[in-house]
Amino acid sequence: MMNEKQLTGQTDSHIHFLEQGPGIHKEMLPAWLSLEQAAKEVGFNLTIASGFRDFSRQLSIWNRKFAGELPVKDDDNNIVSVQDLSDEARIDAIMRFSALPGASRHHWGTDIDIYADNLLAQGQKLQLEPWEYQQHGPFAKLTLWLEQNSRHYGFYFPYDKDRGGVATEPWHLSYAPLASKFQQMFTLELLTKALAGQEISGQQTILDLLPQLYQQYITNVTEVDFG
Repeated sequence: MMNEKQLTGQTDSHIHFLEQGPGIHKEMLPAWLSLEQAAKEVGFNLTIASGFRDFSRQLSIWNRKFAGELPVKDDDNNIVSVQDLSDEARIDAIMRFSALPGASRHHWGTDIDIYADNLLAQGQKLQLEPWEYQQHGPFAKLTLWLEQNSRHYGFYFPYDKDRGGVATEPWHLSYAPLASKFQQMFTLELLTKALAGQEISGQQTILDLLPQLYQQYITNVTEVDFG
């Protein structure tokens, strides 16, 4: 079972690194390979854009977004001028699409951002934006296939619709048999401990708001029912 460091991305001892580079939970490997093969049989070269992400990398992403060094976008894909926002508003803007360090499901190795590289036109680069997965987007057919088939391999979309927390992420797959257990193990107290002493931008406001952020952005996901 996962320990605190594994749950908060402070070790990769639970991770299997694929030849292409991304890491996934060791116990998820057979399910991923089965899903990958099934997708290949219907013409999709299913690819992991992002798998395991450790605490340090998530912290770097957070601090750079907080400082405006990385773009923060709104629901309409417009860049937000974070320097004009209060710390509280800045935190909300970032958490629509990026997790707090220690709270990313990518720490677990059960969650992956996926696409099919053979569906991109020559010269077209992956953006990981909703339009790519919607009707008329390059991955529209992949989205439909995954909606119909991913659950057969144990996968689901934790951010399948907007629940007022994290925005819809049609590229984000989660492996239910493990992720559902880890989600139950991931407590507010564990996250508070992981953030203690870290040089994270907006720290005091984050800690003041943490119970609310935990409810709105971390536990506010699809309920898993594979019955």
